[in-house]
Amino acid sequence: MKTIIQLLFAVIISTLIGCENIYVKPANSDQNLADFEATWNRIHDVYPFLEFKQIDWDATYTIYRNRTEMAKGDEFYQVLNDLLAELQDGHVYFKTDGGAQIYPFYPQRYFKDRHEYNPFVVRSYFDKELIVTESGSAEYQILPGNIGYVFLSDFHENYLIHEFPTIINYLKNTKGLIIDIRQRRGGTPQNIEAVVSHFINEQLAWPKFYLLGEPIEIDPIQPRSPYYSNAVVVLINGSTFSAGEICTEVLKQLTTVTVLGDTTGGGGVASSGSLPDARGEYYLPSGKMIYIGTGYFERYDGQVFEWNGIPPDILVNNTKDEIYAGIDRQLEFAIDWLLSK
Repeated sequence: MKTIIQLLFAVIISTLIGCENIYVKPANSDQNLADFEATWNRIHDVYPFLEFKQIDWDATYTIYRNRTEMAKGDEFYQVLNDLLAELQDGHVYFKTDGGAQIYPFYPQRYFKDRHEYNPFVVRSYFDKELIVTESGSAEYQILPGNIGYVFLSDFHENYLIHEFPTIINYLKNTKGLIIDIRQRRGGTPQNIEAVVSHFINEQLAWPKFYLLGEPIEIDPIQPRSPYYSNAVVVLINGSTFSAGEICTEVLKQLTTVTVLGDTTGGGGVASSGSLPDARGEYYLPSGKMIYIGTGYFERYDGQVFEWNGIPPDILVNNTKDEIYAGIDRQLEFAIDWLLSK
C-alpha cells in the first residue's frame, strides 16, 4: 500500500533555527489508534481460540500500539495485517479502502497442496465435457466405467440448494460417485445440508456448534430425494477449508462414504449473521472492516476443526511433478476404488 505522508512546509525559516527535534504528526494517527484499540478489543472479547492457540493477547497490546503510533497514514494497514496474523487463522481478513479482502494468514497445508490439484488435468479423465451449473459453483459428469463425479467450487449463497438436486438426479444411476472438494471452500450450513441430505435415509445430527462460548442447537439434517445409496469417495487435500471441511466431516460419518486424499486445512471458525454481537464483520471507527470469527464447530470426536483439519480414511498424495505430467493420483485411486466395489 502506497504510504501517504503529510508534508509540512515551513514558511518562516527563523522558527526552525535552533530546533534539534521537530515532530510531524503522522497522518490520521488519532484514527489509526482508534482502529487499533477497536481491533484489539474486538479480538479480546469474541475470538474463541486465544487459549487453544496459546496466544498471549495482552502481550500484543504494547507492541502493536507502539507500531500504530509510529505508522504514517496507510502504513497502518501493515500494522493491522500483522496484528491479525497473530491469530494464525485462515478465516480472518480485513478490507482495504478499495474493497480488497486481505487474508494475513494461510495454513501451511494450503501452501503444500495448492499446486497439487489442476482442473484441466481432471478434465483429461473424461470422454465428455463437464457440465457447469449456472452459478459456476459446481461441475459434474460421468466418467468411463459409469463413475459419477462432481466438483464443488464453494458453498456460498444458495446455489447448491437450488442446483444439487439436478446434479444428483443426473448422477443417480452411476456405480459410484466422487465428490471433489480439493480447493479452498467457504459458505453456509444450508448449502452443506443441500449436499449431505441426498446421501442419508434418516436424519443426521450436525457436529456441535458454539457461538460466543455458548452451545447452539442446529436442527438435524433431513434426508431428501433422490437418495444416493451407492459408494461415495470424497476427495480432500490441504486446500479443503471451512465449509468444505464441515461437509467432509458430516459425510465421513456415513457407511457408504470413504474420504481420500490428505488432511484438510483446518479452518473451524464461524460466525452468525442473525445476532449482532456474533457477526464476524466488524467495522472500525474509520469505517474499515475486519472479519473475526465469533464461534466454531467441533468434529464429532470433540476436537475442533481449527488447525486440526479432517484426516482422510485413505492417505493418497498428489505431487506437483505428477500434476504437471497430467496425472491425478488421488482421482485415479478414487476411480479404481469405486470400480472395485
